[in-house]
This record gives sequence, C-alpha cells and structure tokens, in this order.
Amino acid sequence: MKKIVVFILLSCFSVYGKTVSDSIANHISLLNDKQKSILYEFEVLKKNGFDAAPFWLKNKNQFPQFNENVRDELAKQIFANSHVIYSPPKDSAIQFWMQTQLLTNWMFYLSAFIAVCALIALFKRYWGMLIQFLINRLAPLLKFLFSPVLLTYELLLIGAACVFYGCVIDEFVMRTVIIHLGLFLLWSQSTAVFTKEYWVKKYVYEIENNFWGSDPWETVKTISFPAVIVTLALFYVLYKVPEDIFYNYEIVLSGIAAIYALPFWRSLEKYIYPVLFPFVKDDNRDRSINSLGACTVIALIAFIALAWQFNPVFNNIISALVSLLMLSFLILSCRINHKYSYRNYYYMQFVTVVFLLSVLIYSYSFRLNEIIWFSLIGGSIFIIIKYMEIFSFFSDWKRGKAWAWKLMGLAGLLWLLGKGILYASQILFIVTPAF
Repeated sequence: MKKIVVFILLSCFSVYGKTVSDSIANHISLLNDKQKSILYEFEVLKKNGFDAAPFWLKNKNQFPQFNENVRDELAKQIFANSHVIYSPPKDSAIQFWMQTQLLTNWMFYLSAFIAVCALIALFKRYWGMLIQFLINRLAPLLKFLFSPVLLTYELLLIGAACVFYGCVIDEFVMRTVIIHLGLFLLWSQSTAVFTKEYWVKKYVYEIENNFWGSDPWETVKTISFPAVIVTLALFYVLYKVPEDIFYNYEIVLSGIAAIYALPFWRSLEKYIYPVLFPFVKDDNRDRSINSLGACTVIALIAFIALAWQFNPVFNNIISALVSLLMLSFLILSCRINHKYSYRNYYYMQFVTVVFLLSVLIYSYSFRLNEIIWFSLIGGSIFIIIKYMEIFSFFSDWKRGKAWAWKLMGLAGLLWLLGKGILYASQILFIVTPAF
C-alpha cells in the first residue's frame, strides 16, 4: 500500500522548548519532500530497532555530502516535527472500505431522520387512540394514573429524561431518535400544560389561533414558553453532544420561534416588512408572507451582528441562520407572492441576488465551506425558480405545444449549473489557497 507523507515543520524548528541550531535549520530548509521522506523512514527504522545502514546506503546518493552526526540530527528533527497523513492507493481494499464507511454514515443520518419523522407521524396519528384506549380499558386505577392532565405531566418528565439520558447514548441513530422524541414531548406536552388542552388536535388549533389573536398573554403561553423550553433543552444537547452539529440549526429555529412569537412583533410588523416590500401596499398579500418578511429582516440583522464579531464560535449558528435566510428569500422572491405589485417582485429579485452574492463573498473570505455550498445550492435553486417563472408570465407550463422545449431548456439549465458549480468548486476549494 502507498502512503503520502506530509511534513509540517515548525517555523522555529524547536522540540520541547529546545531550539535547533541554525546549521540544522538551514539543512532542513534545503531538503525537498523526497529527501525528508527518506530521512523520516530512516529514523523510523532506527527507533524500531532495525538496522538502518542498508537503507541509508541505498538512498545516500539522494543527498549532498554530510557526516553521520548531521544526518542523524536531521532525521531526528524531521521525525519529531512531522505529521503523517495516510492516503490509500486508488482501487485498493482500504480505499473501498473508507468509501463504504462514508456511504454508511450518510445512510445512518438518513435513517435517523426518517425514523424521527415516522415517530412523530405515528404519535400524531395514533396518540389519541392510545390514550383513549388506556382511559377506557384500564380503569379505575389506571384511569387516574393516565388521566389527560396527569399523563401530560408524566410525558413531560419522560421527554426531559429522553433528552437527559439520550445524550449519553453512543450509537448515533438511537441517540438522535431518543433526543428528538424527548424534544417533541417537551414541546407538545408543555404546550398542552400552558393551553390546558390535552389533545394534539386541540392545542395545535390553539397555536394557529393565538398567533394572530388579540390576547398577548395567550400567545406567549402557547408559543413562546414551549419554544423557550425546547431551546434550553437544545442548549443542553449541544453542550453534551457538540459533534452533532445539526442541532445548531434546530436551536436557531426554536430560538427564532420563541422570540418572534412575542406579541409586540405583531404591532411592529407593519413597520418592518416594508423593508422588503417597499412599493404599493398590497392588502391581497397573505398575512403570513408579511410576517415572514418581517422575521427575515430581523434574522438578517442577527446574521450581520454575528458575522461582524469575527468569532469562530458563532460559525455553526451563522450557518444555520444563512440556511434559513436563503429559504426565506427564495419563498419571498416567488412571483405568487407579488401578483398585484410587480415593483415589489423586481425589488425582491434584486435583494435576493445581493444577499446570495454577499453570503458567497463572506463565506469565501473566511473559508466557511459549509456556507459556500449553501450559497451555490441556494443560487442554483433561485435560477431554476426564475427560469420557470419567466415562462409563467406568458403561458402555462402544462398547456401549449412548447412544454417539451421548456423541459429541454430546464435540462440544459441544470447541466450549465452543474458545470458552473464544478468550475466554482475548483476556484473556491482547489486553486486558491486557504487563508
């Protein structure tokens, strides 16, 4: 098997606080990578008790003339100040094994996501039937133990236990399922406690009704308080399991929900969303779009504030904010939301393009590869949506004889986007050095 050995020599050529002499440092600076590799292997043979003389005789013609003391010191310093990276040869068994591990890791991620979605769907579908069965069949003692009120508090404790003990599970899929089950129970049962509605369908209705309601306290109880509880639980999960970075996205989402559900935003929305919809007041635009526009402005301000900190601690949170902002801008820039005001529509296209370019430049400047990919993917989706909307101005995609040509154009556009992403990847990840 082949090995690629990369030597990273310390700038001061020091080992454990002892500075290397200028002569040795000069010798090392004149060696090429092949010579460093030979000296490294020579020192490995010596340290493992093998006779290194035959190896040196075989390779000594690769070096200029110097005595054995200089050779030994060079080999010692190179060995002490080197970092070895293993790269398997192409089409080898170990390369296949590494690729298999990468594939299975993604399969584990997908299985965890599907399991979480399925579990939530099963709860929504069968939870009421299960509770009703327990109440009807296990009376009288279990009727008391599993009464809607008492069961709600029991499930709330179970949710907290799932979050607390789920963090200590080593297996990724099981850990993810248990933690998300706990988060779901914390959200749903805390909502039930605050709304005093103990059935899923009823308190989901309360959430939808109270968000636009006139009673501020009801909005805080039904939306903000449960979101705060879930946010605190996610903080604990991130503290205990920092390697599961996708919780950064969830905590940003729950945090935004906790803050933006506060009632005073409803009165401020009319002053905030015109930043994105400055032309012609459109009473026909859905109220939820106005709320999304106001929330997007607030999230954009939070993103700029965090970005200006230049602190790598916030990188994951910034990535999460960027992903949500891109999704929001893609929704807000759709033509369906601006049927009666094309000036707002054109303005949103300009703002979306400026945002996408700004994020790409920012992520490239600080080598934030995850956000670079978000920018490339978000830009590609934006271009595809605009391509489809251009034809919607003149005709219906499903009608007419030109639909096949439109589809052919879409295929060509996807091909061009793929080529563009490959070219951009070479520039952003390969050709230019990291800062």
